[in-house]
Formats: sequence, C-alpha cells, structure tokens
Amino acid sequence: MPRRKRLRKVVAPPGFKGYKPYGTSGKVTGHVELLYEEYEAIKLVDYDGMNHLEASKLMGISRPTMARIYEEARKKIAKALVESKEIKTAFGNAWLDKSWYVCEQCHTKFNLPDNITQQACPLCSSFNINAITKTSK
Repeated sequence: MPRRKRLRKVVAPPGFKGYKPYGTSGKVTGHVELLYEEYEAIKLVDYDGMNHLEASKLMGISRPTMARIYEEARKKIAKALVESKEIKTAFGNAWLDKSWYVCEQCHTKFNLPDNITQQACPLCSSFNINAITKTSK
C-alpha cells in the first residue's frame, strides 16, 4: 500500500480558475489540470526566486517532493502551451494557510484579517461569499 501523501501548504489560492489559448487555428480540445500545490511551487521558485529547499520548507514538504511537484507543474504547463490546451486549477492535496473566501458576485478570492468579523467581499461588499474548500475549483 502506498504511503499517505502529506498535505502541502499553499499560502494563497491561484487568482484565476484557468487559462485558455488565444488565436488557435482550431477548436481547443481538452484541458490540463494544474493543482494548487503545483501552482504554489511554480510561484515560489520561478516568480519569487526561491530555491527548492526554501520553497519546500515554506510548503511543509521535503526538498525531493518539492522537486517532483515543480517538475510535474512545468510538464503540465509545457503540454498546455505546445498542444494548445486550456489550463484549469484544482485543489489537489493542499491546505490553505488561512481561511480563504470567494465572492459569488465578482469572483474575487480573499482572506480576512483576524480583527474583522463581518464577512463581506472587500471589492464589491457583497455578502454572497463562500469559503474555499476542497470541493471549490
């Protein structure tokens, strides 16, 4: 029986649900699913400039696991670019650093400071918000 996967810490969910290719010659067929932990690995290493050891400590995983997640994310993004596939985000095997919410009216993702008790969207002030959970995509 395989070992149980340790949850990977994600500081913030991706600010998008997906990307679609633009200007393709034909209809886009299929999609690539980018997990939250894969997005976090790409963000920490390529965007924030961390090495794999620093990023792995931040995500609460080993350096070899970080390297595997990072490589898988790069392969998925490359596949989407080369084959003109849509990229969609999925929760995966992650846990969010804080409680995050999504506004159902303007689709903003946000968290609330500890001293705020009223849960309303900071952008449009709507009270139609939901907590981001494993079932949210």
